[in-house]
Amino acid sequence: MDFTRSKAYPDRIPDRKDSPWRRYVALGDSFTEGLWDLPGGEPPSDAGTAEPAAPCRGWADLLAQHLAERTPGDELRYANLAVRGRLLGPILTEQVPTALGLEPDLVSLVGGGNDLLRPAADPDAMAARLEQAVVRLRRAGADVLLATGMDAKDSPVMRRTRGRVATLNSHVWSIARRHDAHVLDVWGMRSLRDWRMWSPDRIHLTTEGHRRVAQAALVALGLDPDDAAWDDPLTPLPPLRRTERIRQDAQWLRTHAYPWATRRLRGQSSGDRRAAKRPVLGPVG
Repeated sequence: MDFTRSKAYPDRIPDRKDSPWRRYVALGDSFTEGLWDLPGGEPPSDAGTAEPAAPCRGWADLLAQHLAERTPGDELRYANLAVRGRLLGPILTEQVPTALGLEPDLVSLVGGGNDLLRPAADPDAMAARLEQAVVRLRRAGADVLLATGMDAKDSPVMRRTRGRVATLNSHVWSIARRHDAHVLDVWGMRSLRDWRMWSPDRIHLTTEGHRRVAQAALVALGLDPDDAAWDDPLTPLPPLRRTERIRQDAQWLRTHAYPWATRRLRGQSSGDRRAAKRPVLGPVG
């Protein structure tokens, strides 16, 4: 294999400007649904527990816009089947068959983050199921965009998942190599190491974070980014005093971690009784 031309190593081949795809379907959980990219600005302080006042946009919607702008004749059609709170199993058993019925030529398949929050999650078993889905999509003629998970080493709580995330990430790269898929390298994004890219719940991106991931997705697909500085880090802020950091961590535990743990104990999900926001293919605009 010529690794300078491999879809699994897209950062080496940003040599295309026009998009070859006409039917893009996005699959996944809240990351792909778009929490918390809200019209007009920053998420509220209770983001993660409150219902958004308006539909979220997110990196996949932005990617679809970018692809539409690069598609001759405004021919791109787009659907987003992602639903917040979904585990990898339902994404693969429910969303993948629906996507196949839409006959896409590009599918983004990103999931597993909710599973990996659970200590008993098995990233090896998850990868085996993910690969089966990638095989189905590739056999149907669709290009596939996968993604790595975020490196959470800077989070005092989430970093406990780092080993499981890293294991699944390694599988993702191998799956992409074996089946000629693309990889959106979220783990490697330097800009996302800044907490200003993340909403108050510390799990979902802000509008700026989603914008940068959309640029990373273009690069992952072998297309030129619109912003050459898409992964440049922000100007550093002065370090927080220890007392302020402790205060913020305590507030996060009360506002976000405790409600999440309570829902989990009750067997509830933030996506219960929710449907996909764009269940059928249509114009991006």
